[in-house]
Amino acid sequence: MKAKVQRAIDRIRPNLQADGGDVQLLEVTDDGLVKVRLLGACHGCPMAQMTLKNGIERYLKKEVPEVREVVSA
Repeated sequence: MKAKVQRAIDRIRPNLQADGGDVQLLEVTDDGLVKVRLLGACHGCPMAQMTLKNGIERYLKKEVPEVREVVSA
């Protein structure tokens, strides 16, 4: 599952980079928890949590149905 999640992240990465941010995949657990680190402009941005939940998590759940939740570590 980690490879599928990484491929999906690689597809959305250009959208984050266009705004000066990025995302790094840290871990995918067996129960579908995905841990990521927001980088660049995303790190510390007031909208980071919304980007994480409404953008990254929503996209990953659509592309990889085994994903249960995405959290920032």
